[in-house]
Amino acid sequence: MSYVNNYHPETEPVVAESELYGPDPYDINFSFPIHPETLEGPTLKLVPFIPRIHAETYWDNVKDRYHDLFKYYYRAFTSLPDFLAWHELYFRRNPHQIYFAVIDKTRPDPAHADWGGSFAGLIGLINTSPANLSTELGWLLVFPAFQRTHVAKTMVALALRYVLQLPTASPPGLGFRRAQWCANVQNGPSVGLAERMGFRREGTLRNYPVLSKGYAAYGRVGRPGDAFEGQSSRDTAILSLCWDDWEGGEKEKVQALIG
Repeated sequence: MSYVNNYHPETEPVVAESELYGPDPYDINFSFPIHPETLEGPTLKLVPFIPRIHAETYWDNVKDRYHDLFKYYYRAFTSLPDFLAWHELYFRRNPHQIYFAVIDKTRPDPAHADWGGSFAGLIGLINTSPANLSTELGWLLVFPAFQRTHVAKTMVALALRYVLQLPTASPPGLGFRRAQWCANVQNGPSVGLAERMGFRREGTLRNYPVLSKGYAAYGRVGRPGDAFEGQSSRDTAILSLCWDDWEGGEKEKVQALIG
């Protein structure tokens, strides 16, 4: 029996400089409704990250600390254009992913009075599966000036309410069955935050994903002779908070954190 293999690797997409900030007017291109009332509490709110509005402040907060801030991620961003190109491809052009800017309402920002507070960090919904009513809270980042405050817990609480609340509830949510959390097993603060927020540890995904060059210390040694020799792989802790956890008492705990 004869056969052919006509596969050709796809060319890696390139974001032109004119596309780094996305279209104008900005299209978040998300396949689910945004419920602003669900994404806001007395002290914090989540709004879609819009590069023309938020990018410069984002970079001001991370540019001098990017190695420390991104050491547990599987890639880091060394320039604002690098981050914006990634955001355009990974988030905006994928209708099943969205990045939210976290606004701390307890700290006014005179330079951006229309924000209703200070830009404090980011939280994303990634790997969303509409067929399985599942999503993952990912690429969380709290800027240094807002760490060890209410910001981390509250932004996770608002995201959970948005994901797990039924569409018929008040305020409405997406009605998903599963919210997932993945973290480098070395990142104790991330795993600890998830567990404090009601996530349950399900196991460890070993040797996935491969880490960026320069981050070998944050994973296990890679295999000599393979395609990514010299780069380590991450062991990933997998946690989840599901609809039955939510209805079984976690909803009230989350709401208490929101205020």
